[in-house]
Amino acid sequence: MYLLYNISIFFLGLGLRIASLFNPKAKLWVKGRTNLFQELPNVEGKKVIWFHCASLGEFDQGLPLMNKIKENDSGIYLIVTFFSPSGMQHYQKRNHKADHVCYIPLDTSSKAKKFIKAIQPESAFFIKYEFWTNHILACKNNGTKVYNVSGLFRRDHRFFKSTGGFFRKTLRLFDWFFVQNEESLRLLKGIGIQQVSVSGDSRFDKVAENKLNLKKNSLIANFCGNATVFIIGSSWPKDEELLIPIVNRLDCKVIIAPHNIDESHVKGITSKLERSFVRFSDTDSIGDQDIMVLDTIGHLSSAYAFGAVAYVGGGFSGSLHNILEPAVFGMGVIYGPKHNRFPEATHFIENGFGFEVSSSAELKLRIDAILSDKDAIDSKAEEFVQKNIGASDRIFKELDF
Repeated sequence: MYLLYNISIFFLGLGLRIASLFNPKAKLWVKGRTNLFQELPNVEGKKVIWFHCASLGEFDQGLPLMNKIKENDSGIYLIVTFFSPSGMQHYQKRNHKADHVCYIPLDTSSKAKKFIKAIQPESAFFIKYEFWTNHILACKNNGTKVYNVSGLFRRDHRFFKSTGGFFRKTLRLFDWFFVQNEESLRLLKGIGIQQVSVSGDSRFDKVAENKLNLKKNSLIANFCGNATVFIIGSSWPKDEELLIPIVNRLDCKVIIAPHNIDESHVKGITSKLERSFVRFSDTDSIGDQDIMVLDTIGHLSSAYAFGAVAYVGGGFSGSLHNILEPAVFGMGVIYGPKHNRFPEATHFIENGFGFEVSSSAELKLRIDAILSDKDAIDSKAEEFVQKNIGASDRIFKELDF
């Protein structure tokens, strides 16, 4: 099975190189690894801690723990790697303490050994998912302690299938799993992994920190004024099909932050709006419009601070975006029906401030219902977030730093 794994990794790399000829994201993936080893820092005599994140979301999930480790010992040299270009492109927008950031090499045996030999990490942290066997093996052979942070496991994962023996062996190489919930703990213990504890979801720590340190954007503040504002975060076309007919009828201000801010997509949205609107990039034109379209990256968190109710996209494709970001500001959160991979969505519903919709008619009714019971719903959101803060503290106390 190990041979088959290495063959699959070879074809993954080959496929991405071919795709890079016509796919911009694949091109970034390949180009970003071209001089990876030449650009690695000299870490001789340094205490290196390595965090690996699939993308920007996992980076946010790991940031509170990264910052605690660095604050505890400023002499630690923190290396962060990403698999996805979206992480590499946007991590600079976060308040981080990483000393070196780069892509993770393709998970071949030779590249993994070369990478670990070069950075010599004392500890390696894999955030949530991303279990690259050759890098984990190289860590263990190097004497590196390997941890999983905010792990989230489901019964349909390959580790728990009859054909998943090879992948179970990879998991057993970890020194400890800090998982999000009891189900993950039960699943891991069910395959003989005892080095596991429930610490919670460190994203709660991150969104709480974001709220505490948030500097409200003056342009968004001027647009919102004292109005009731409906925030649409990270919307996809399927979401927008449902949303725009309602946005055109709402008696409140609206901020739309599409996931894709390509010019053609933004114009596709604005062409369907029947109320006055302004694009965030048109700073000189912001006045008393009804709708603002955030056509830039990095301003959604600031927008949520002004929201009365939020809709978060991705729930029609099974790729629900971060619903904790609006919840931390205390508001009802609406999303599409495909959220089984995101247990927090179910928890929101169970606690009375998360709401699933499947049609425009449902959406309009839900917005009206949330606004009519806003104080009670806001309190439920704030209470739930506050109750779930602290995962990073719990993990840090268990580590030998």
